[in-house]
Amino acid sequence: MWNLAQGLAERRAAGLERHLRALQPVDGVRARHGRQELLLFCSNDYLGLAGDDRLRQAFTAEAARSGVGSGASHFVTGHRPVHEALEDRLAEWLQRDRVLLFSSGYLANLGVIDALVGRGDHVYQDRLNHASLLDGGRLSGARLVRYAHADMRQLEERLRREVAGRRLIVSDGVFSMDGDIAPLPELAALAARHDAALLVDDAHGFGVLGDTGCGSLQQAGLNQDQVPLLIGTLGKAAGTFGAFVAGPHAWIAHLRQQARTQIYTTAPPPALAAATLTAIEILGREHWRRQQLQSLIAQFRTRATQLGLRLLPSETPIQPVVVGDAAAAVDASRALEQRGILVSAIRPPTVPEGSARLRVTFSALHTAADVELLLDAMAGVPALRREVSG
Repeated sequence: MWNLAQGLAERRAAGLERHLRALQPVDGVRARHGRQELLLFCSNDYLGLAGDDRLRQAFTAEAARSGVGSGASHFVTGHRPVHEALEDRLAEWLQRDRVLLFSSGYLANLGVIDALVGRGDHVYQDRLNHASLLDGGRLSGARLVRYAHADMRQLEERLRREVAGRRLIVSDGVFSMDGDIAPLPELAALAARHDAALLVDDAHGFGVLGDTGCGSLQQAGLNQDQVPLLIGTLGKAAGTFGAFVAGPHAWIAHLRQQARTQIYTTAPPPALAAATLTAIEILGREHWRRQQLQSLIAQFRTRATQLGLRLLPSETPIQPVVVGDAAAAVDASRALEQRGILVSAIRPPTVPEGSARLRVTFSALHTAADVELLLDAMAGVPALRREVSG
C-alpha cells in the first residue's frame, strides 16, 4: 500500500521528477552552481530588487533594532510598528482602504478564501489558477466550480446555474505558467451582474503592470468597489517575502478576525517589512525598470518568432516556449544549462498534459545582450527546435 519508491520511480521514468540545486548568487541575473556560472531566465525577481543594496540596508538596520524574527503571531507579540507602516503604505499606494499582511502568498490564498465561503457557498475558478487558489477553494468546504481558461461565456452559464449561498469568483491577474492577463473588466462585470464577489491574485502583476506598478487591476482601470479583494505577493517584483490582501474596511476587518492562516502563524520578520517598505518606494519611483522589461519582452518575442519557437500570447515577463512532451522539455532545459543558461522545464501536473514548456522569465537587470545569448542558445538546441518547428 505504501510503495512510495515505486511512485518515485514512475515519476522519474515519465520525466516528472523534480530536483533541487543550490545556487550561489553572483548578481541579480547570474548565479553559480558548483564551478559553473549560469545566466538565469527563470526567476520571479522581475524588477531586480531582491539583491538591491537599499533593501539590504533597510533589512539590516531593522534587524539591528528589532532582531531577526518576530517571535510570535500578529495577535500575540509579533505585530510591530514596521508591519503597521507597511500595511498603511501599501493601502495608500494601491488606493485601497486597508491591507492585511500574510507570511506567504500560499497562506494568503488559503486563508482568505476559507474565511469568506464555506458549505452551501460556491467558488468559481479559472482552470489555470494557481494551485494555492484551487487548494483554498477545496479546503473552504464551498463547492468548487471551475471554468475553461478565460471563458467568460462558460463562467456566466455556471453563475446562472448556481444561485444558492455566497458566490466568490477567483482568478489570477497574470497566469503564472502562461503569462497572459485575465479578462478582468469582464470578470468584474459578471460579478456585479450576478451578485458575486471578485478576488484577484495579482502575484505576477503587482509591481510590473500599470502606470505606477500597482498591477493588473490598475492597468484595467478597476477599483476596490469593482474588485473588493486584491491579493499580492512580495517575493516577486518587490524582491522580499510575504504577501498581503487589500480591500475595503469591512472586508479586511472580517479577514483579520477569520483568516486562520494569518491568525495562527508567526508574523513576518520586522526586517522584511522594513525592506519591503523600501521596495515599495522604489517600485513607485523607478519606472525605468518596467520600461526595461517591456523592451526585453519585445526583443525576445520578435526573434523567437523568427526562430519558429512556439510562444503563447503573453505581454508580461513570463514568456513560455511550448515544447509539448515532458521529456523533451527536460532535455531542452538541460541542453541550455550546458550552455550556461538556466531556464526551468515546466511539466504536468503544473501544466496540462501535452503542454510541457520552458518558462522563460525576465528581470529588469537583464540586458539586450543577455537576451541574444538566450536566443542563440535556444536556436542551437536540437530537442527544442525539433519540437517547435514541426
